[in-house]
Amino acid sequence: MSRMIGTVSRGLRAPIIRQGDDLVKIVTDTVLEASVDGGFEIKNRDIVAMTESIVARAQGNYASVDDIAADVKSKFGGETVGVIFPILSRNRFAICLRGIAKGAKKVVLMLSYPSDEVGNHLVSLDALDEKGIDPYKDVLTQEKYRELFGYEKHRFTGVDYVEYYEHLIREAGAEAEIIFANDARAILPYTKNVLCCDIHSRFRTKRILIANGAERVYGLDEILNTSVNGSGYNEKYGLLGSNKATEDQIKLFPRDCQSLVEAIQKEIFNKTGKNVEVMVYGDGAFKDPIGKIWELADPVVSPAYTSGLEGTPNELKLKYLADNDFADLSGDALKEAINQKIIEKENNLVGNMASEGTTPRQLTDLIGSLCDLTSGSGDKGTPVIYIQGYFDNYTTE
Repeated sequence: MSRMIGTVSRGLRAPIIRQGDDLVKIVTDTVLEASVDGGFEIKNRDIVAMTESIVARAQGNYASVDDIAADVKSKFGGETVGVIFPILSRNRFAICLRGIAKGAKKVVLMLSYPSDEVGNHLVSLDALDEKGIDPYKDVLTQEKYRELFGYEKHRFTGVDYVEYYEHLIREAGAEAEIIFANDARAILPYTKNVLCCDIHSRFRTKRILIANGAERVYGLDEILNTSVNGSGYNEKYGLLGSNKATEDQIKLFPRDCQSLVEAIQKEIFNKTGKNVEVMVYGDGAFKDPIGKIWELADPVVSPAYTSGLEGTPNELKLKYLADNDFADLSGDALKEAINQKIIEKENNLVGNMASEGTTPRQLTDLIGSLCDLTSGSGDKGTPVIYIQGYFDNYTTE
């Protein structure tokens, strides 16, 4: 009988990781022990993935509110700072905002609306339509926002982020003013010193501000991009990808991951003779149709991966072949025809109608999303993911 099981994704339980732990040994041992416990065989082109959180923890890549404040003050001079396009998150941004406010005299906070960059809504599009508000043009003060929309709470967290962020700024000792706009230039009448907090559109935002007279422009990727007073840092992403660790400390996105994934790949090969692929993953890249949240709050899905995970899928759409090329076949004849088509497929199917509808994304984004969904973000305790059969196809026995 033909093989019945395709791709399998397993969450592997691992020890709680602490600073200084040897991740090469821990991850390798976890995979080897799991293969015995779970009764599966390690094979070539299997995928080992670990969450960015355990990598950063092992590295001790942490920083404090005071470290953030010191860097912000050094870059902006301790005066008024326009903080624009942050995401609405107690875990991701709130502690960063405390540090930013502590390093400034006044914060003019400009929130995008009706939602932040990753889909957390302040108000609904229907509410904007009802009030006759054009989010592409209209700039709202906090007073006008409250007059129009009142006190809206996030449907999942129960938090009024406008109130919450204002309180954090004032609690840190800075003056607070909040406006709502989607054009970066709207901040410039308030201040020429701007901290861009958007993630995926940050380069465009910086370019627009500089072209329109902003004087000091930085992004979150440039705060803590070097160590401050011995703090953790990330030279490429700064505060992007950081998470709350304690009330006064953040865990930064991990750095120097490439050597780690290559070392794990080598160690597993030494132990098993099998060449697996290895990656570090953060947020997956997918959208929740109910809450409208786009999951990707990290700057990338995967900050490091072995070379076998480069590229995009090169797949044929089986239903296209069945409905078009082989519409007159069925049963074993259909199976054999499709098998032969897959065997003969070109190395690059871009533009080929038989590949239309296959997911046009990077392998690491697809695999990282699978890993994130497998591990979850709560108490499953499975920070290592083991995937088998991802590169198999219909012809694989």
